[in-house]
Amino acid sequence: MRALSLLSPGKLSIVDVPELTGEDGVLLKVEMVGLCGSDLNSYRGNNPMVSYPRILGHEIAGTVMEGSSLYAPGTRVMVSPYTHCGTCAACIRGRFNACQCNETFGVQRDGALVEWLRVPEDKLYASSKLSLRELCLVEPLTVGFHAIARGRVTAQDVVAVYGCGGVGLGAIAGAAFRGAQTIAIDQDEEKLNTAQAAGAAHILHTKYDDVTARLMELTNGKGPDVIIEAIGLPQTFRAAVEQVAFTGRVVYIGYAKQPVDYETKLFVQKELDILGSRNALPENFREVIAMLESGMFPVARTISAVVGMEEAPLKFAHWAAQPETVTKILVRVAE
Repeated sequence: MRALSLLSPGKLSIVDVPELTGEDGVLLKVEMVGLCGSDLNSYRGNNPMVSYPRILGHEIAGTVMEGSSLYAPGTRVMVSPYTHCGTCAACIRGRFNACQCNETFGVQRDGALVEWLRVPEDKLYASSKLSLRELCLVEPLTVGFHAIARGRVTAQDVVAVYGCGGVGLGAIAGAAFRGAQTIAIDQDEEKLNTAQAAGAAHILHTKYDDVTARLMELTNGKGPDVIIEAIGLPQTFRAAVEQVAFTGRVVYIGYAKQPVDYETKLFVQKELDILGSRNALPENFREVIAMLESGMFPVARTISAVVGMEEAPLKFAHWAAQPETVTKILVRVAE
């Protein structure tokens, strides 16, 4: 069967891989796969968790073919792409999303850009109301929704989100879906416009706005109740702690690529909750599906292109050369 394999950084090729025989799990016909920034990093050779060759793809929409006791053949599903060991400290606490031994499709193990895939039944989520394109968006949005859950966001909160890329957009949509007043912060006007369409009540442009002053103005001088950092820059790591309200919550999704210097007295003086957020839990998948079914999310705005497997190598090269021109690429696996 055909697969799209990243043979080495910058070199994608359609290859033949063995047919699935004698394996456990539900057999899926892979219909469509979304690509995100981690796939681009793998293509560029900047993902330390990836070895080559590697079949990419973890944002999966497929059709059940056989092997399921819950879903009839022909049911459209999306897939949670993570594994968990069941024995590490995180798993024992029921927080499987943070499993110490996690392997994600397309990262630590081969992914979904292949015609057929077998997955455990408990990794499947179905919706008769969502299109293949919408099913591909579920997993990337869950990462932001999980951060919102970590921040214990309610309708009484003001939530500011640094970064309106795919992950930050999920956090914005998640906060808005819970009824919170949401503020989107970015330097890209198009991303800010998309964030507004996803539910942001206010948008702050870092090139033109005094972000601290505007946050204080929008919160009557208190600061946001929750700040989500979805960029991974030292300056935004610090800004989140400085700008959040007293007794507020700061949730970090992004990785800072260098050490971050803090004024640590703010942790104590404000009595802050500083939280990390990784991957997603089953309830996050269900909440995202409910949000997409409600029609609240601007699906069309978030998809730059839908291409076939043969077109994908050229599209990846364009993406790597001009990343600012691309938001989300979807690959049609089944023609």
